[in-house]
Amino acid sequence: MNVATAATPEPHAAPPALRDLKDLPGPRTLPLVGNLLQIQRPRLHQNIEAWGREFGPFFRLKLAARTLLVVSDHEAINSVLRDRPDGFRRTRLLEKIGLEMGVLPGVFAANGEAWRRQRRMVMAGFDPGHVKAYFPSLLKVTQRLRGRWQRAAHEGRLIGLQPELMRFTVDAIAGLAFGADINTLESDDDIIQQHLDKIFPALFKRLFSLVPTWRFIRLPADRRLERSVAAVNAAIDGFVAQARARLQADPARREHPPNLLESMIVAADEGGSGVTDREVAGNVMTMLLAGEDTTANTLAWMIYLLHRHPEALQRAQQEVRALAADSAVFTPEQMASLHFLEACAHETMRLKPVAPFQVIEALRDTVVGGVRVPAGTGVWCMMRGDSVTERHFPNPQAFEPQRWMNQGADGSDTGGASPNQVASSSKRVSMPFGAGPRVCPGRFLALLEIKMAMAMLLAHFDITDVTTPDGGEAVEQMAFTMMPVGLKMALRNRP
Repeated sequence: MNVATAATPEPHAAPPALRDLKDLPGPRTLPLVGNLLQIQRPRLHQNIEAWGREFGPFFRLKLAARTLLVVSDHEAINSVLRDRPDGFRRTRLLEKIGLEMGVLPGVFAANGEAWRRQRRMVMAGFDPGHVKAYFPSLLKVTQRLRGRWQRAAHEGRLIGLQPELMRFTVDAIAGLAFGADINTLESDDDIIQQHLDKIFPALFKRLFSLVPTWRFIRLPADRRLERSVAAVNAAIDGFVAQARARLQADPARREHPPNLLESMIVAADEGGSGVTDREVAGNVMTMLLAGEDTTANTLAWMIYLLHRHPEALQRAQQEVRALAADSAVFTPEQMASLHFLEACAHETMRLKPVAPFQVIEALRDTVVGGVRVPAGTGVWCMMRGDSVTERHFPNPQAFEPQRWMNQGADGSDTGGASPNQVASSSKRVSMPFGAGPRVCPGRFLALLEIKMAMAMLLAHFDITDVTTPDGGEAVEQMAFTMMPVGLKMALRNRP
């Protein structure tokens, strides 16, 4: 039996009594459906966070026939995330529904030995050295976004943040990972984006549906989804074919593949690699989906929070305009010097993590935080729980990027440490990219994309307004990732 505990007992103290899942507190259940009818799918994360405040860091949740352990204690979460892939895995339901939809499992959804093969392959393309090599391509995409926003500012048009930022991230990931210049930013041709936008919401809806109606009857929405998945898979086949053609035309590319896709193809072609073409295609799909949604929504939240906190916005503007005033000649060194801007990103991800929970499944009998967890049991990791409590962050609900500059997570002075140093010391609490062996492989790229887009915005524009549909606080909505609803931005070009 593996043991993942939230705290180590003091020497000579009697170990705390173990509890069974059925003995934990939790919301009252209904026959057959459990707690499903008490959950509002768009606010699912908030419903469960509210129960966490009511029932404590460990409670039970029943979704139809499945009883899950919900955990908000960051130490226990860290332990279970680090006990992967041997002790825990992604849920079988996620894999099953993804395959039903025609979404091939890449490194995100793979498990066991298949995950190990793919992880080695993917990590090679996302290490800091490779990310730095992608800089010119990312700079080109950033300049396209600048041009698009300059036209909107000149014409006085409001900018819909999420669709605009998703164009940016789709173009970025397609160029960096696949060597494909699809350029949605300089045209209104958003075919691949409009298809991608349907996949995550449909996957999320099916994961939490009481009755799997799509298995018995195909509704118009199901047929539209099938067409979207088919279109994305066809685009992926095109990316792979183009990459193979480049490798065949220039064999020297096999020695130093310039993008992630060509690296994966080279790895797949090596004898005994175990990497199949299906796994290559699955990782292309994973990079497109994950690279689009998460980074775009983090950027949208960051712009919203900065606009609502003028002092932080002014400090970020001053830093960018002093150190990186012209996006046309951005350098990796300039981006690395923007410590306050990076602190704003970390603070955004603490308050508004686009992945506010993870659900994993125990592969063997284990113990989590003093609770017996039988093999096959789901564990719901409430990622934001401890990140917004007084126990770990002073004034936890406030947007205070400076806490990442000169304070540790416990409020202690760190002597002016860089954001990376402070973030490292605080990762036990705030884990926007996860933890352990399955930590997000694209985290360095995501941070670079965020800093480049934000630095371009702050260098060349003044943000005159960021509005919500009703004029109130931005609404959090879950659709596989957590996004703000309907944000629009008004800009003024700087002379």
